[in-house]
Amino acid sequence: MNIYANADLIIKARIDRSEIQMLCKWVEGLGHLGIVTTTNKEQGEVMIQTTKDCWTDLKKLIEQMPIEVEFIG
Repeated sequence: MNIYANADLIIKARIDRSEIQMLCKWVEGLGHLGIVTTTNKEQGEVMIQTTKDCWTDLKKLIEQMPIEVEFIG
């Protein structure tokens, strides 16, 4: 049994395209909490890879950043 099988979590979000690089740098600077990948630069869509255990903390930190992030389905 793989105890890590259900640990991964992928969150989709939309932000202003000019803020994508900044979001990537901020999340990267947080270390182990997650990784941001751009999925559609023109639409400002990104994918945040994290774990279920880290998501609560990462979401709180993202919501405190001086950018508007819309979490999408």
